[in-house]
Amino acid sequence: MILEYIGARISCIETVFPSNEIQFADEIDNYPGSELQSLKLQKIFNFKSRRLAADSVTVSDLVVHGFESLFDKNNIDRESIDGLVVVTQTPDYLVPGTSFIIQGLLGLRTDITCLDINQGCAGFVIGLTVCFSLLTQPSINRVALVNADILSKLVSKHDRNSRPLIGDAASITIVDSISNGDLSVNTIYGNIYTDGSRWEALMIPAGGMRNRPSDKTSKLFDDGTGNLRSLEHLVMRGDAVFSFVMETVPHMIEGLLKDAGIDKDSVDKFLFHQPNSFMLKKLAQKLDIDIGKVPHSLVSLYGNSSGASIPAVMCTELSTEYFEQPRLLCISGFGVGLTCASLLLKLNCTRIGVTVYPC
Repeated sequence: MILEYIGARISCIETVFPSNEIQFADEIDNYPGSELQSLKLQKIFNFKSRRLAADSVTVSDLVVHGFESLFDKNNIDRESIDGLVVVTQTPDYLVPGTSFIIQGLLGLRTDITCLDINQGCAGFVIGLTVCFSLLTQPSINRVALVNADILSKLVSKHDRNSRPLIGDAASITIVDSISNGDLSVNTIYGNIYTDGSRWEALMIPAGGMRNRPSDKTSKLFDDGTGNLRSLEHLVMRGDAVFSFVMETVPHMIEGLLKDAGIDKDSVDKFLFHQPNSFMLKKLAQKLDIDIGKVPHSLVSLYGNSSGASIPAVMCTELSTEYFEQPRLLCISGFGVGLTCASLLLKLNCTRIGVTVYPC
């Protein structure tokens, strides 16, 4: 699917990380196999540390804290928000949606549009497409996009394949409409690809309506490689996800650039979802782009934060000063679904920052 948008810009982004920092060595005794095996894995994927929310912390806790910081730093009036889009796989409750909780806690206007979207790794890009669409309404001039997940609570402590990767975070992105007379107006190009036939490659088998939680689903078992997890824990078939990314993402990025009439060399940064540095380096090679244009250190320091990973890498590896002049970005999220979504857009005078949530 090819998408085009005009008349929208990203004004500011705030990323929220829990203060609780876990080192790889802190959990190495929980993993199956020898310590040497775990250390080899650490070297391949460059695991160092990640941020985890405390057991009592929910998505709305991180997000409300981040909003208050964003309002203060950027002098934004909460009354100016016309829409709230919350993208998460770890909602506070099954019912009601987390967007309603956040709207109430922040005291936002009661006539705003609140939406909840169940998306993961492609959630930032897909969330932006929804925000851009909302801004086509005459009465909607500012939309707040939230990407937040606390997936660490759903990953087994004894799963060496997934546990060292996952980090918790939230991001808040303010998207504003701009008039056609504004010189900063430019066309935003996008595309989306979904292969639901491979949905089992990245999933949590129990906890939904298909397989309700029970004593049976919470029981730990050996997955055949020594990792212990229950049916209520995240399971990732890494080889299947890797194949999907290598097959799909380069083709989509090249198609996006072709549709926009843009050469790869004209793109300032390629901002990808952050699964691990190994995959990102392979992706850069496949696309034949300089790894210097692909920020890839987030997972090593903060963990893979699902849909918040692209704004998180922007806020940690770039700066407000970087965006004092127009920057052409190609952003792409890929994973659960299996889904890939990409955008080509310019950011100019976008303010970015980091807030720490005290766990």
